[in-house]
Amino acid sequence: MKVLFVTSEIAPWVKTGGLGDVAAALPGALVRAGCEVQVLVPCYPALATAFPQRRYMVDVPPLGGLLPEAQISVAQAPDGFELLLLECPVCYERYGNPYLGSDLRDWSDNAVRFGLLSRVAAWLATESAMPRVAPDLLHCHDWQAAMAPAYLRYRPGKRRAASVVTIHNLAFQGLFDPHMVGDIGLPPDAFTFDGVEFHGRLCFLKAGLECAQRITTVSPTYAQEIQDYAYGYGLEGLLRHRAGELSGILNGIDTVQWNPATDKLIAADYGVDSLARKAANKRALQRQLGLAERADAPLLGMVSRMTEQKGCDLVLGEAVPLLEAGAQFAVLGAGERRFAQHWQELARRYPDQCGAAIGYDERLAHQIEAGADIFLMPSRFEPCGLNQMYSLRYGTPPVVRRTGGLADTVVDCTPATLAQGRANGFVFTDASRSSFLHAVERAIAAWRDASTWQHLQRAGMTTDFSWDVPARAYLSVYERARAAL
Repeated sequence: MKVLFVTSEIAPWVKTGGLGDVAAALPGALVRAGCEVQVLVPCYPALATAFPQRRYMVDVPPLGGLLPEAQISVAQAPDGFELLLLECPVCYERYGNPYLGSDLRDWSDNAVRFGLLSRVAAWLATESAMPRVAPDLLHCHDWQAAMAPAYLRYRPGKRRAASVVTIHNLAFQGLFDPHMVGDIGLPPDAFTFDGVEFHGRLCFLKAGLECAQRITTVSPTYAQEIQDYAYGYGLEGLLRHRAGELSGILNGIDTVQWNPATDKLIAADYGVDSLARKAANKRALQRQLGLAERADAPLLGMVSRMTEQKGCDLVLGEAVPLLEAGAQFAVLGAGERRFAQHWQELARRYPDQCGAAIGYDERLAHQIEAGADIFLMPSRFEPCGLNQMYSLRYGTPPVVRRTGGLADTVVDCTPATLAQGRANGFVFTDASRSSFLHAVERAIAAWRDASTWQHLQRAGMTTDFSWDVPARAYLSVYERARAAL
């Protein structure tokens, strides 16, 4: 099967969240499973720099509306798949965040920028003069690529591939003014209730959910949650209508990059049979953040966007009681200024107990996963989440809220789950400070019991979070999508 991934991000070159990680890791797993995979991604400056020897492939013809001229070049990715780099300087030669300007506002031409990405994907699946590209299936990721199935419906060509749309976060939908329908090369009859219209606006994600043969999202629990009002962002009715074509497939993680036995970014490597070596990483993390090097202080780690969605307010609301009780914090992240300032103030008030790094640092992220005793991830919603899987793999049991992929990966520590050997962390349900604090207190009590803690660590570290299982599930979805054409 020939699969064309369509994505606006791919790690490590362009990444704002889990989408970039998935776009980098899943194609390689599909190649290992026997697929031929190419990844279509805008040629941002970071990718142009990373692949100076990329080869020109083809000029993209005029595709309608205000969509500009473009070219496609090709480069080889390390994991055995090809990168098709969509070159259009007027759209993509912008530094920093791929969606936002320096004022942190959406680029005003995002509809055209990502309309072009989707339209080129559909063109490659139809009138392409390159038989070696013409895919059997388009796998379109998030709103930035979700218009491709609509182009296949409303601008059909000589060949038609099946399409799958993956929702990484339903909160981001790609909403634009209705006059943009013509600007991105769609006919007026596409702007209907069962087409690209959503409450009077043009909606990229809704277009894909209407037009794709199959829909996936990044965990089984999130697939159920988004069919309800609280998580559906207005699309829950459509998702319930298409529930028979909707699958929740839990993301994997890069088990080479995130492996405590071989990780070059941490102070000391260790494994499930050498857990005593993990203590060296705790000391190194305490030293790096200027904390007191105390083995008897529970060190709570957090690597996260500093937003309410991630539960940052829950952690900050109970941070002082935990600090007063002797806990330490190692925090890395960026987001809302009020949360960042609060963490910095706590670091000033409790310099021996609280270290907060604002921004992102890959080495420190690895060191927190390895050096913390307990990992905090109390998200209000979390389509999949990766950090809880990293922490499990690193023997750092997480405290999570029961939602999305967190519910699918973390098994709450109870006498029953401990006896069954399934317990690997701590789970709470209500998005409240008191529920969060109770879960952390349970975690600290278990941490003080060496035998219980090692059972939790071993259960997490021996779970298979690789991409091989998700890849097989995607292959099954692809086959059903092709059969539905």
